[in-house]
Amino acid sequence: MSALNFFKAKGFSPKKSAPRKASSLSNLAAALDISERAKEFGIDYGTTSLKLDGNELKFVNGKWKVGEIGAGNDEEVESLKRENKRLSEENNMLHLKIDMLVDMLTESTVESQILEKERDHARKVKHFT
Repeated sequence: MSALNFFKAKGFSPKKSAPRKASSLSNLAAALDISERAKEFGIDYGTTSLKLDGNELKFVNGKWKVGEIGAGNDEEVESLKRENKRLSEENNMLHLKIDMLVDMLTESTVESQILEKERDHARKVKHFT
């Protein structure tokens, strides 16, 4: 007996389900603009925040920010700014030293080439005389 015959034999006919009711019969939501609708129906979710290893990150205006403004991190921020400035000055000093060493190397290379040319010239002169 095939599956098709099985359903025909017992008169398989599912009942129709009742139509669903609309979630709201009010057209009030359609009359409000987006900002008014957000205020009225509570769609504002607030600031997204995340805590990792004791540090709180907040997503504000499309950027992640550490902690809250004025939340006691001022001392740490100032310390990091001082360290950043010190490292920046040290980096500038090292760049200056590298430039000086390159200049000294260039100068000694040029002097060496001049001495080699003078030596070769002296050998040629001595060889011809």
